Amino acid sequence: MAIEILLLLAGLALVLIGAEAIVDGASGLARRWGMSEFIIGLTIVAIGTSAPEMVVSFISSAEHNSDLAVGNIIGSNIFNTALILGLSAIIAPVAITRGNLRRDIPVNIGITVLLIVLGLKKTFFGIGEDGLSRWEGLVFLALFIWYMVSSFLHDKDNQPSVEEAEEKDAKPMSLFKALVYVVVGLAALIFGGRLFVDHAQDVARMAGLSDKFIAITVLAAGTSLPELATSCIAAAKGKGQLALGNILGSNTFNILLILGGAAVIHPLSMGNITMMDYTAVLMCAFSLVLFSWTGTRNRIDRLEGVVLVLIQALYFGYLFMMR
Repeated sequence: MAIEILLLLAGLALVLIGAEAIVDGASGLARRWGMSEFIIGLTIVAIGTSAPEMVVSFISSAEHNSDLAVGNIIGSNIFNTALILGLSAIIAPVAITRGNLRRDIPVNIGITVLLIVLGLKKTFFGIGEDGLSRWEGLVFLALFIWYMVSSFLHDKDNQPSVEEAEEKDAKPMSLFKALVYVVVGLAALIFGGRLFVDHAQDVARMAGLSDKFIAITVLAAGTSLPELATSCIAAAKGKGQLALGNILGSNTFNILLILGGAAVIHPLSMGNITMMDYTAVLMCAFSLVLFSWTGTRNRIDRLEGVVLVLIQALYFGYLFMMR
């Protein structure tokens, strides 16, 4: 048990080191390439931090284990929006740009609703097959490509904050150094997250917990460690748009790219995902719009961050009671 704890701590340390490096490197790339920190977080950072979810879900799909493949993504998106965004906002309020409100947040809600509609059992509209078929997976992949292209084309909508604009006037990090920071940071995030997840999963199985419970709690939290560390460190450094881009990008990658790809590998069943799971992920998605327009307009404040963290706590409490 002592060795397991040491390995868990080693994995966590690597995740934190990697997050620090990737935030600095990603900010350097944004300044060098003239892109917003949001688009860097939405693409490069989100791809890297979503790699653990991709590995887990693709392998689970290939092994015909839909509970792990789907539960991991549902749990990760709840974890991303409730706990990670909530903690980021508590550390420093997260600004919402015009582009976020017009495109990124609505897309996040739309794909969440689409996943739920397709995953439900047959409704009176004749939609929903209690899972995702291969052709539905292909539709998700096509939507993913469209969203990435659209995000780059409309990056001008993500206007930088005053702090970001002033930072662009400072001497930028060299391109080589920024790339090294990003690559080394991603490697540390992925390896450290994998080390953490492997040993946390072993402990959970020894405790006799179900695959679905492990997927939505241990795996979802473990594979979301890169997003957690990266977003919280970004928020602490005053880079709220990088944190938000990482969260929204990871949610989009999870549903469109990872679940879409997993469904193409093998059709996914969602029969063991409950209405409470669907309700929680939908509530988190809609809270982005609600909190963006309440309180201090176009910003997610600390109080709203606390509410998001409480949503995560209530959901985890429900899972523990129902396990």
